[in-house]
Amino acid sequence: MKKLAVVAFGGNALLHGDQKGTIDEQETNAYNTCLNLLSLIKNDYNLVITHGNGPQVGNILLQNTAGAKMFDIPEMPLDICGAYSQGFIGYIIEQQLRNILEEFKIEKDIITIVTQVLVDKNDPAFKNPTKPIGPFYPKEEADKLATESGSVFKADPRGRGFRKVVASPQPLVISNRNSIAKIARDGQIVIAVGGGGIPVFYVEPNKLQGIDAVIDKDLASSLLAVQIKADEFFILTDVPKICINFNTLWEKKLDRITLAEAKQYLAEGHFAEGSMAPKVRAAIYFVENGGKECVITEATQLSVPDSGTRIVA
Repeated sequence: MKKLAVVAFGGNALLHGDQKGTIDEQETNAYNTCLNLLSLIKNDYNLVITHGNGPQVGNILLQNTAGAKMFDIPEMPLDICGAYSQGFIGYIIEQQLRNILEEFKIEKDIITIVTQVLVDKNDPAFKNPTKPIGPFYPKEEADKLATESGSVFKADPRGRGFRKVVASPQPLVISNRNSIAKIARDGQIVIAVGGGGIPVFYVEPNKLQGIDAVIDKDLASSLLAVQIKADEFFILTDVPKICINFNTLWEKKLDRITLAEAKQYLAEGHFAEGSMAPKVRAAIYFVENGGKECVITEATQLSVPDSGTRIVA
């Protein structure tokens, strides 16, 4: 039987740090990233693709604010901006992957699903928002916006100004997970849970509503992989392997580690928050909840046998 894999695209899959984010740049990056999926497709993997959306949502929020100030266009809340980003990023990935499949004469449907993810409105994260979003502001303007909107702003550690921060709650249930699994197991490719999914909660029984929050994309991808019973979970990042004692004389690249070793290294502080720590937590969650193997690596390494850092039970 074919293996089912969830492949989580890193933030640089569509937009590199030194780029403006033009459509040409994002299409080129998406094409190059998707090209690396050919080895999995040719090795009979069924695929579900997830992706980040941080830079894109930041741009959407800027456009949102500018439109409201200049043309009195109503601002949309964060959940709607997340849905915007899922739609257009899914469109770009779907189109570029379609170009590759046609080039190599591979026939598959590619389906983008705008995905809602259930969270708990009483999650402790809502009392301590930590996830920065949107542009940087001078302190005076941040204070004014906080007073007007009730939003929380925090100083950037690198001194670039103040940014709005929102909660990052735990994802609980991936919407349409059964359909995602069925379509993928039927041999088609699904793009889902973009940017960690759109966080929603039950404002009252049987009534869903969006909420101002950002779900960690790697953790949401891991939850999806568990809930659709994927065999393998690939987290694509900008390094071929993860390391312990990073950037020291004792730096060591990790090839294959057990769940216990991954937990130990995480507890010892080898992986930075906002960088590799969330990816390792996502890997641990997947393997701990029935997944066979999680691979953390660079997209270009997918065609290399036994590449990346492999986390197993």
